[in-house]
Amino acid sequence: MIERTIVIELETGLQARPAAQFVQEANKFTADVFIEKGEKRVNAKSIMGLMSLAVGTDEEIKLIADGSDEEEAMQVLTDFVKNE
Repeated sequence: MIERTIVIELETGLQARPAAQFVQEANKFTADVFIEKGEKRVNAKSIMGLMSLAVGTDEEIKLIADGSDEEEAMQVLTDFVKNE
């Protein structure tokens, strides 16, 4: 399992369309992927879970990946929130 604290650099945060795209990316991996914001942890492969966090621009989240392709998942998803 790997964890990384990252700052969301997307102009609109992880809302609506970017959230849906993030979930699609997360679902490409077999690893379990979670996002924590504050005390709340959600499955990053769930659009409803991700939307419930209301992650905005410049907010800090913890990304957690656990599984056989966790390193690739972590890299792709980190790049997504920094570059999309």
